[in-house]
Amino acid sequence: MASATHHDVAVIGLYILDILGRPVSRIPERGGVDFIDEIRLTVAGTAGGTVIDTAKLGLKSLAVGAVGDDEKADWVLMTLQKHGIDTSLMQRIKGVPTSATILNIRPNGERPALHVRGASDHFEVPPALYDRVFDAPIIHLGGTGLLKRLDGPASLALLREAKARGRTVTFDLIAANAETARIVLPLLPFIDYFMPSIEEAREMSGQATPEDCARYYLDHGAAACVFTLGGDGAFYAHRDGTRLHQKAFDISVVDTTGCGDAFDAGMIAAIHHGMDVEASLRFAQATAGLVATGLGSDAGITSFEDTLRAMKSWKVKS
Repeated sequence: MASATHHDVAVIGLYILDILGRPVSRIPERGGVDFIDEIRLTVAGTAGGTVIDTAKLGLKSLAVGAVGDDEKADWVLMTLQKHGIDTSLMQRIKGVPTSATILNIRPNGERPALHVRGASDHFEVPPALYDRVFDAPIIHLGGTGLLKRLDGPASLALLREAKARGRTVTFDLIAANAETARIVLPLLPFIDYFMPSIEEAREMSGQATPEDCARYYLDHGAAACVFTLGGDGAFYAHRDGTRLHQKAFDISVVDTTGCGDAFDAGMIAAIHHGMDVEASLRFAQATAGLVATGLGSDAGITSFEDTLRAMKSWKVKS
């Protein structure tokens, strides 16, 4: 049985500063200037975006990641703290920049990115910190694929210890390709909710359908797979044979940045509240849907109650 903890969730991994602008139809030639409607700064990344959203959904959240020693780090830490997130385990690494991305959001919601890898390449979780890192019943590892030091054996040791301590482990990744599978497959026996996009799931498994992708990861040890399918909704598969495909909500999409991270946060909040599988998927979809209606990885989310209202009132696609 898991021991008593001080946090609801610990979110480990990739923390990024996103600089977003919309709508961007073209980059001006030479030194020209175009005018756009909106520019935002957000804490993003497969851990950063998720921890902001879990905090907005009312969870006591612990951030475990790294920033650099620049002005971007000041803003990231300030923003995390503004949302009531415990930043005591955020590492500040000398001599490197904070990981950051410039995103030019096209009118159709596509988001070509320019990224500086920065501090996340230097982030690690030494065993001496395990007692503090695992001070939550739910452990989310997000950003595998862009965590140079943590990817591989260090992540395996981390998740093995999480399960040994009775924690529920949720997992997402980024920039997945066929090579990423080499890093991810050994982790699967220690993951309760494996939550990539269907594109990532296909890329790593070589399978085509959500069912075939799920079978591949379940066969390699995952307890459950939860795939985001974009406009086609979400798919859940458990090793006990449960399968569930839920259609997407019918919403007007502004920007898809951070929708996967928001979906992760919604699933984590649903697990925290003990929702059943169907309600958990719906709540996660509503969380992602709210983000899609605005600019940036935390747009639209205000509270657990407001997200629950959206889940219950929004229509699904026919």
